[in-house]
Amino acid sequence: MSDPKIQPYEAKMKKSVDYLAEEYQAMRAGRANPHVLDKIRVDYYGTPTPINQLANVSVPEARIISIQPWDKKMIKEISRAIAASDVGINPVSDATSVRLVFPEMTEENRKNLAKDVKKKGEEAKVAVRNLRRDANDEFKKLKKSGEVSEDTIANLEDEMQKLTDTYMKKIDVMVEKKSKEIMTV
Repeated sequence: MSDPKIQPYEAKMKKSVDYLAEEYQAMRAGRANPHVLDKIRVDYYGTPTPINQLANVSVPEARIISIQPWDKKMIKEISRAIAASDVGINPVSDATSVRLVFPEMTEENRKNLAKDVKKKGEEAKVAVRNLRRDANDEFKKLKKSGEVSEDTIANLEDEMQKLTDTYMKKIDVMVEKKSKEIMTV
């Protein structure tokens, strides 16, 4: 069990890694992934509502997402919201559903997406390092005030470094896994 002085920083580091996982989940890697729709909100009678609360979202084929709204009047609104988003795919709608057809990714697109994956991973690492720095600054303040001994501070800093290393390794594994997924044809 970690020290109570470290726990808030550990929770924030975990949030950084969880956020990175969400970001990676929303990235499209040539295959249809319903999570690309997670951030899109549709105007449902004046209320911005996630698509998955308005419709059945399914993946009938590897590169197609099918959206079947429960209220058929929402087809135009869903299409409009997707077209206005940063998904980069034009929706195709008929009387009963909206379809998103994902094109096959080119080698250049894959390389650019892999760079983006590394960039997001590096941003998460920077967030973790900043949390380590903040924690160490906090420990130094405790030392100056005389609340705790130098040995205790050294132990806290050591524990904080081990925690930072653990989260850095997790981020590296996530970046490697997502990059491999993207570069696989």
